[in-house]
Amino acid sequence: MAQKEVQLNWETFSCSICLDLLKDPVTTPCGHSYCMNCIKSHWDEEDRKYSYSCPQCRKTFTPRPVLLKSTMLADLVEELKKTGLQAAPADHCYAGAEDVACDVCTGRKLKAHKSCLQCLASYCEKHLQLHYESAPFKKHKLVEPSKKLQENVCSRHDEVMKIFCRTDQQLICYLCLMEEHKGHDIVSAAAERAERQRELEGSRQTIQQRIQDREKDVKLLQQQAEAIDLSADKAVEDSKKIFTELIRLLEKRSSDVKQQVRSQQKSEVSRVKELQEKLEQEITELKRKDAELEKLSHTEDLNQFLHNYPSLSPLSQSTSSIPIRPLSCFENVTAAVSEVRDKLQDVLREKWTNVSMTGTEVDVLLPQPEPKTRAGFLKYSREITLDPNTAHTRLLLSEENRKATLMRQRQSYSSHPDRFTKMYQVLSRESLTGRWYWEVERNREVSVAVAYKNIRRAGGSGECGFGFNDKSWALHCYNNKYIFLSNNVQTPVSGPWSSRVGVYLDHSAGILSFYSVSETMTLLHRVQTTFTQPLYAGLMVYCSYGASAELCKLK
Repeated sequence: MAQKEVQLNWETFSCSICLDLLKDPVTTPCGHSYCMNCIKSHWDEEDRKYSYSCPQCRKTFTPRPVLLKSTMLADLVEELKKTGLQAAPADHCYAGAEDVACDVCTGRKLKAHKSCLQCLASYCEKHLQLHYESAPFKKHKLVEPSKKLQENVCSRHDEVMKIFCRTDQQLICYLCLMEEHKGHDIVSAAAERAERQRELEGSRQTIQQRIQDREKDVKLLQQQAEAIDLSADKAVEDSKKIFTELIRLLEKRSSDVKQQVRSQQKSEVSRVKELQEKLEQEITELKRKDAELEKLSHTEDLNQFLHNYPSLSPLSQSTSSIPIRPLSCFENVTAAVSEVRDKLQDVLREKWTNVSMTGTEVDVLLPQPEPKTRAGFLKYSREITLDPNTAHTRLLLSEENRKATLMRQRQSYSSHPDRFTKMYQVLSRESLTGRWYWEVERNREVSVAVAYKNIRRAGGSGECGFGFNDKSWALHCYNNKYIFLSNNVQTPVSGPWSSRVGVYLDHSAGILSFYSVSETMTLLHRVQTTFTQPLYAGLMVYCSYGASAELCKLK
């Protein structure tokens, strides 16, 4: 009886909108009570209808009523809270519009705690006790509360569907099995569930593996983004330092030219002024002498004239004629500086193509599949040229620095620290990052390679030879056979012999592939590794004078 009274008290002082104890209670003109915020929010939604209704009795009001806090109700609620009823007991959690209600409760229904697939009913905790205490009910299958229990009942026979027809791919009851599904491929719903559960687990494993793969790809992209940021920051900083040094050098040269011109200017002006003073003195003396002669010429006394004439001082020797230099005496300096400017502009124009090419080719995509056709490879072809500063002195570079030929006589290359001194090798000017494709045409035995820039330039084959160290990868083509060599490890390679070798590089994916190119393309060898630096294309010509290798023009 006490419990019923408590329940009545709770229901009496609860808001029918939020189902909780009243907060700041107000009473509508029809006599029902609500939390002030609850009824205001309810009526705010009805503003566009220009009429306001009670959520319980649906009585409408026009205009919107002015609600005042009910002091008496508020005091009663506070007294009720002091009795210890801070929250409704678990079995007093009533079902709302979105909840699954107990099918046994009468009146205001409580929230369902479980649904039974055998009973096809939902139960609150109180009415669920029978399924926990009674032996026959303990075997029933309890699931989370569901509003779709009736979907398990055959709409035709009103029987629970526990059979699955694989022929028609649908759930059926045992009466359906005896009628329209007779002779069909039939299994129990549990067996079909188990089979599909296995398929589901397989699909989940596939999805989870794909998630792991994509997470690895995301991590790779993050690493690439970080590497790009670091590389770009370093390139900007290094370039700034280099250009600053270049500007300082130009400013120093400008200062030197200015100082030399000013020094020469001072010397020449001093020489000219010295001559100018001598000439002015000579002019003064000549004018004085001319005045004496003029005075004497006006003497009328013959004896006086003849007496004074011998006493006149003779003229001093005249200054020799002054060579007058043209006013453009410093034009040769301007011409020399202009020539330096023109050469510097030519160098910048020539090199800037390489700077822009290597600086803008940033590959942040996930590894792409290797092309399957030559047309696909040619999409990644770009012009590569050989660097004369790296070429051995017996290698003659021709065809716009794309062809290297072994000669008997040494070439007149200037001394350079990048030059190979023992091996007949040469590297490209261009650094290779991203995806590249190029082809090499040869007439005899050569090696087609890629290498880091810091490969040694002096010493024996093990130190600087392509493929004999950990800084290069090379396909050796000689005696009508191929051998791949890297880190001094030889790998025999089989494939059709051809005078042309194609090379495909995906730097970020760590893929390096060599192809025999004729009417078709045949893969000779593929490398999967991690490249830690930009690569350079390399050619090595064996000890056979006249042997050559040429980087082909593909576009």
